[in-house]
Amino acid sequence: MNRSSDGFYPALEESSTLSGVSWGAVFAGAASAAALSLILILLGFGLGFSAVSPWAHEGMSAKSLGISTIVWLAFTQIIASGLGGYIAGRLRVKWAYLHGDEVYFRDTAHGFLAWCVATLVTATLVAGSVSSIVSGGVQAGAQVAGGAANAVTQATSSAAGNTDSDQYGYFIDSLFRDDRPVAVSDDAVHGTVTRIFVRSLDNGGQLAVEDRTYLGQLVAQRTNLTQADAERRVDEVYARTQKALADAKLAAQQAADTAAKVAALSTLWMFVALLAGAFFASLAAIFGGRRRDAVVYLETDTYVTPLPVR
Repeated sequence: MNRSSDGFYPALEESSTLSGVSWGAVFAGAASAAALSLILILLGFGLGFSAVSPWAHEGMSAKSLGISTIVWLAFTQIIASGLGGYIAGRLRVKWAYLHGDEVYFRDTAHGFLAWCVATLVTATLVAGSVSSIVSGGVQAGAQVAGGAANAVTQATSSAAGNTDSDQYGYFIDSLFRDDRPVAVSDDAVHGTVTRIFVRSLDNGGQLAVEDRTYLGQLVAQRTNLTQADAERRVDEVYARTQKALADAKLAAQQAADTAAKVAALSTLWMFVALLAGAFFASLAAIFGGRRRDAVVYLETDTYVTPLPVR
């Protein structure tokens, strides 16, 4: 085996002085992968927004849009990571005097490192905006569902003017109750009834006996019904109110469950897509490294014009 000028074997000298990582090639592959990922993600957003319609029964359904998003994310990871891994393998230095298994491992590591750097860069640039869009949509859906659950109590509270300064209006109303309610305006009656309904719904949903009797008196005064018929009407209306509130709460729970399932499936498929990107980046780096080692350098003859003899 030939020795170098200082007496060491070339392989020993290289292994003791040179790093096994070509960071220039890694960063070059990562930059290309991150740039291509950004381009493809923006293209995916554009295609997705163009396929969605605010009108009912038009455009892509939510299920189709979710499947398309997952497929596009996997496609983006495979293409961008493969390109980054290939560039990282193709631009690395040529490792001489190394066994083929070591070259194979280093090429794999270069592709994986390029994928890691590109993923971090892409997450920094894109994940913020993507998470804001996704979380905004989830929060909007949750707010709609939660608003449906509180629609009855909120509507009744606003109708009665039940603010923080009037949260004891129910007890104040009870001070002026009479067996024969005096004639008051409709707004005042509506406010009183509303406060009774809101308090009853908040305290387990059971309408107190004295409240039921008093509401029957108010209804009988304005409808010419008997006290018994008025109390039956109170029971019917209050039962419908309870059912509306229960249906709204059920819809809110179903919406929350759906959102949780969608978030879980999206996270799992994102994990699969990222794992596929890491695999294809390492595989492409191996192919690019082999192409790098197969490079043949061209030798050219340079003709030097002799100087004239004086």
